Formats: sequence, structure tokens, C-alpha cells
Amino acid sequence: MKTIGIIGGMSWESSVSYYQQINRGVAAALGGLHSAKLVLYSVDFAEIEALQRLGDWQKSAELLTKAAVALQSAGADFVVIATNTMHKVAAQVIEAVTIPLLHIADATADALLKSGISCVGLLGTRFTMEQAFYKERLEARGIRVLVPDDAGRAMVDRVIYQELCLGKVESLSRRRYLEVIDRLASEGAQGVILGCTEIGLLISDRDTKVPLFDTTEIHAKAAVAKALES
Repeated sequence: MKTIGIIGGMSWESSVSYYQQINRGVAAALGGLHSAKLVLYSVDFAEIEALQRLGDWQKSAELLTKAAVALQSAGADFVVIATNTMHKVAAQVIEAVTIPLLHIADATADALLKSGISCVGLLGTRFTMEQAFYKERLEARGIRVLVPDDAGRAMVDRVIYQELCLGKVESLSRRRYLEVIDRLASEGAQGVILGCTEIGLLISDRDTKVPLFDTTEIHAKAAVAKALES
């Protein structure tokens, strides 16, 4: 079994989900008392969030590359960045280490194409919804990406940072997210990506008829599969 290196803490709420899902996946595959071999480097999300607001992606990249180098030194065979937004600096992380990076957007594209999705809605932080680093990775695979309107993006982003990253799950926010999902579906989205690793704390497939693609679950499954490769 390969050792998974996880860059977490962005936020730690979703890092808990990664840890649980990866270990449950390994246990389901191998049985008995098996669990994942992994190394976790958890950053201080307050530092990262402040740099995001400032648009200082270079400093953000330095923090994450430091984490990746530490994981490699600790014996990780590959790296997982346990957040969608910080894949904006994935290229710098890849350059800093000799072990591979398992990109969350690539794993998500695989899941979408396997489900026959060619047009998808994307929810996430404003960086993920508005900037090209994530969408272009999906579009390169032939997947059309739709995002909410200005008001919808602002609401989705606010709930992530002011509620979900703090462990708050509000019913009003769930209803507003579902309204946004309905609008995306009416515009042609065949499914919706939960493109922030905390959104799965708020909504699930039980809440909507539109297929949801939870990137935490998708990324964790991909990490398990890679860890168990012969």
C-alpha cells in the first residue's frame, strides 16, 4: 500500500471527512483491521484565507510547497491537496516535489465523464467559480461548466467562509444553495459539482433530484485507488 500525503486544514472540517473516507475506503477494499497509510500536514487556514483575500497566491504557493516537501520527506508516495481552491497553486506544488500530485479536478472530470455528464454546474469559493484554473481543467476534457450569477456566487462563497468552514450548518443556507442548484439545472446543468470540500456538510443527493458530485468523496476515492495500485 502506498502512503498518502495530505495537505489539509483548509478547513480542518473537510480534512476530517477526507481522513474518514480514505480510511473507510481502504478498510472496505482490504477488510479486517486495515486502514490507510498516510501523512497529514495541516496548515493554519487563517493564514491561507488572509492570503486569498489579498490575492497573494505566490505566498500561498510557498506555504503549500513547504507542506508538500515535508510530506515527501516523511515518506508520502503522492500528494493530495484537500481543498479545491488551493489547486490554483497546484503547478507550483508539482514543481517542488518528485512525487505525483493527485489533482482534484482531474478526479472530478473522470467521475463526470463516467456518469455521462457533458454540462455541469460548479459551486465553490468565488476563486474556484470565477477563475480559470479549475474550470479550464474540466473544459479541456470536453465538459461545459456553468456557474451561478453574481448574487448566487456571493452567497455560495459567503456560506463557505462564514458558516461551513466554522462548522455551522444552517437550514436557510441549504435552501438557498438548492435554489441556486435548481437555476443551474434550468440552464442545462446535468449535474452539479460541490466544488468546495465543505459543501458536502450542507447538502447531499438526498436534497435534490439533480446529481451532485461531492469533490471530497471523489478525491478521497481516487486517493484510495491510487494507494492500492499494485
